[in-house]
Amino acid sequence: FHKIESVSTLPDFKLSGNSGGVVKLYDIQPLFKKIPEFLQLKEHIEEFNNLNVDVGGYGIIWGDDLDLSYDELWERGEEITGNGDF
Repeated sequence: FHKIESVSTLPDFKLSGNSGGVVKLYDIQPLFKKIPEFLQLKEHIEEFNNLNVDVGGYGIIWGDDLDLSYDELWERGEEITGNGDF
């Protein structure tokens, strides 16, 4: 069972997540259409940049109201070759 160790934001609403030395690139833009709550991140870039790994590494959180699960990030993210976060 894997856990997110670190996450950072990138331009164009992308995330870089690291788990066990594997780095995944995840684009949250498709979520703007699927899940209206994610639009607040598009409208307020400072909120997008204010993210954390949740306790236990099971997902990414923005405040108390918005999160993204480890499974979503890992199943739909693109693996990046190289060393560590961007």
